[in-house]
Amino acid sequence: MNVLVTGAAGFIGAALSEALLARGDSVVGLDVLNDYYEVSLKEARLARLMEQEHFQFIKADLADRDAIEAIFKDNAFDTVVNLAAQAGVRYSLENPLSYVDSNIVGFAHLLEGCRHHGVKHLVYASSSSVYGANRSMPYSVHDNVDHPLSLYAASKKANELMAHTYSHLYELPTTGLRFFTVYGPWSRPDMAMLKFAKKIMQGEPIDVYNYGHHQRDFTYIDDIVEGVIRVVDQPARPNPDWTGESPDPGTSMAPWRVYNIGSNQPIELLKYIEALESALGKQAKKNLLPLQPGDMLNTYANVDDLVADFGYQPATPLKIGVQRFADWFLDYYRYRVH
Repeated sequence: MNVLVTGAAGFIGAALSEALLARGDSVVGLDVLNDYYEVSLKEARLARLMEQEHFQFIKADLADRDAIEAIFKDNAFDTVVNLAAQAGVRYSLENPLSYVDSNIVGFAHLLEGCRHHGVKHLVYASSSSVYGANRSMPYSVHDNVDHPLSLYAASKKANELMAHTYSHLYELPTTGLRFFTVYGPWSRPDMAMLKFAKKIMQGEPIDVYNYGHHQRDFTYIDDIVEGVIRVVDQPARPNPDWTGESPDPGTSMAPWRVYNIGSNQPIELLKYIEALESALGKQAKKNLLPLQPGDMLNTYANVDDLVADFGYQPATPLKIGVQRFADWFLDYYRYRVH
């Protein structure tokens, strides 16, 4: 296939692009390379992809309507995977309009590109944050998600609604993936694992919110990528049993679906930190703090639909995944453990 991957220099985008190339697909990678976090890390991920014969990189902003239109016009994409977004829950409290530009305006440009250029399937990143104030565990795509706790979460919910409109009006198959906390080599510096690892190795205290007692459905990057590829290969189909009298939030009469993609095994943050300490061979100094505004108390993915429809089965235990991250981290940042 010829696949457009947006956010190709990002954590998940680079890993997905590498896997698609490895199986013989052609990939056009799009990224704006903004400075939300260290650009050098994005460039290092990108450099690995640029070595591949069937990879082409385009630097562009999703919010640039003319640029996105030209990219679709110049390429015949079979599938589009949208992983580009302004990420981060806490940053959305400081700079909300960047989320509107990238996550909503940019997403609309992609929908228009898919609509007018015969794309057969749009797969896009949603987020576990859409569950917001919902306290029904484990989170199910068949639950109501109308109470987001951050603008980031609201923008991801908006993507699901926008995609549904295009699926309904133009029969464009769209699949949204609600990612649960992804970790592993080449991860983002604004995420807990890399932030913690840097501070631990530098002997600085780490901020541990909710005193370390909240839980996250930590999911290893390879398990995420395998799930995404399975979804890419099977465009969304209408649910023949869907009814407006009893509407199911996770399916539709249109070719539209949303899925949770996670490990289905929530782990307390303190246990996560213990695994990281063990992998790095160094203890953390912990600064215990209350839960932060916009943060969710727990995340826990019900992945039954993904298992039933795609045979998805996350297979990487936390200890192994954290060790692989630590090995990469110590090598990439050239730390020496004595």
